[in-house]
Amino acid sequence: MAKLYVNKPSKKEELGNLQPRKETIAFLLNYSKTLSIINYKNMKFETLLN
Repeated sequence: MAKLYVNKPSKKEELGNLQPRKETIAFLLNYSKTLSIINYKNMKFETLLN
């Protein structure tokens, strides 16, 4: 029976070419624009302004 050898790419090669999609960047920017954090005494309130 023949042995099969598979060259797996290293983690550096796998992660080196990752690029975020435009939709992902737009979603994160819009989310950060609508997020409001209010500090009141020792509490934090997070609200989304829609």
